[in-house]
Amino acid sequence: VQLQASGGGLVQAGGSLRLSCAASGFSFDDSAIGWVRQAPGKEREGISCISVSESTTYYAASVKGRFTISSDSAKNTVYLQMNSLKPEDTGVYYCAVVLDPTRNGAVTLAWGQYDWWGQGTQVTVSS
Repeated sequence: VQLQASGGGLVQAGGSLRLSCAASGFSFDDSAIGWVRQAPGKEREGISCISVSESTTYYAASVKGRFTISSDSAKNTVYLQMNSLKPEDTGVYYCAVVLDPTRNGAVTLAWGQYDWWGQGTQVTVSS
């Protein structure tokens, strides 16, 4: 199993970034993939998840209306479009996967649900 996150960077408040999570080594269409971020000095926060098999999406209240998660089965990639970024969005963003297809109908935003994690990508939002 491999998850390769990319797309982080430095952006001014109000700007946008698109994160990508390229997946391999498992059945992408039977999975659920999410994004978890960790800000300096704070707990991990599950911010969004997509059940590829169920075609359902989930968002934390802190990002709802600003972030959009999507998947491309042809590319085995999940995207996180982040708009109207705020300084409090700063952190390391990880993508992670729920591999068990029997759990994909009951995914949540809890970061403990994931079976495998990719490396993080840094997002820094300046004020």
